[in-house]
Amino acid sequence: MIELKLPSLGADMDDGKLLEWQVKPGDAVKRGQIVAIVDTSKAAVEIESWQEGTVFELLTQPGEKFPVGTVMATLLEAGESAATAERRMRGVPPAAAQSSAQPAVPAPLKRPAAPGVRKTASPAARKRARELDVEIDALAGTGPHGAVSIEDVEIAAKAAQTRPAAADRYAEMRRAIASAMSRSKREIPHYYLAESIPMRRATEWLTQQNAERPVTERILMGALQLKALALALKRYPELNGFWREGGFQPAAGIHVGVAISIRQGGLLAPALHDADKQPLGELMRALADLVRRTRAGSLRSSEMSDPSITVTNLGEQGVESVFGVIYPPQVALVGFGRIVERPWAEDGALRAAPLVSASLAADHRVSDGHRGALFLAALRELLQHPEKL
Repeated sequence: MIELKLPSLGADMDDGKLLEWQVKPGDAVKRGQIVAIVDTSKAAVEIESWQEGTVFELLTQPGEKFPVGTVMATLLEAGESAATAERRMRGVPPAAAQSSAQPAVPAPLKRPAAPGVRKTASPAARKRARELDVEIDALAGTGPHGAVSIEDVEIAAKAAQTRPAAADRYAEMRRAIASAMSRSKREIPHYYLAESIPMRRATEWLTQQNAERPVTERILMGALQLKALALALKRYPELNGFWREGGFQPAAGIHVGVAISIRQGGLLAPALHDADKQPLGELMRALADLVRRTRAGSLRSSEMSDPSITVTNLGEQGVESVFGVIYPPQVALVGFGRIVERPWAEDGALRAAPLVSASLAADHRVSDGHRGALFLAALRELLQHPEKL
């Protein structure tokens, strides 16, 4: 039996509200498949299953709010049947069940129907479900023996049709951000560094590249900076990971959380997965898609749960430099300001040069200023050779 739990989608998430199921009992589920949509304090997020199996029971229903870690549903593993799952839940050993001369009379369970079994519901509840276009077999009934009632149907329909008002969501988001950032400043011993990086070669190379590309495939400077950042993290992996259970846990991959402002106010920082491995053109397409889906409210749980470092780029807002607050349990945050013309000594001459201020906020429990400075130097060096990115 596989338990599907509500995952933590960030340090500022304590609970979520189920909006709708995308599966029903009896459905086969593949790894990475979207199985439910859950509303958090920041967005409606698509919940993925990272195990394969057959949906056995749905333990939560639309409209319910429950804490992180709650078992939302169970799946049957390959070769497992509904009968063996029921016996296991009652604590009956398989051998005892097989050797018994008389079949045991099972105790009634308040559980959704097993795969292939029609959901118990009154004719009135089924009629109401058809009227409201509700999938009755996807509901966890609250009636006798798990039967679905009219009230269950109406609650599910209401939950599917409603979303928090924009003002309420914004207020809830600000509270969640305040809680996470207060925790960050309280628990994480921050240190800050900044480096001015010359960008002439990068801007000239990017201009040349984009002149040869269709408008829809042009690369933004932000994508170039993200790729350089990801490659620099390969050299300094202590900045790419998490502080958990009193120690540092390196991340399995370089999953860069990109801070994205959303139209109703506030921001999200979903992950751009494996940023170091993607060619620049693919990285740009992935970034554009991530921004679009973030603002459309169609993020996946994996994008919210596993960013291993966050990047904030406020250059487009006219800011020259930004010093951010680390998002726990991450251990570093990188900020980019806007590219500005400044006096710069180069090859023995003083000239105007395009510069960008790159900042680092890092956790002193994991790294120190020396390593942070080497990381920023690596970032600066990588941006001097954009053709290698």
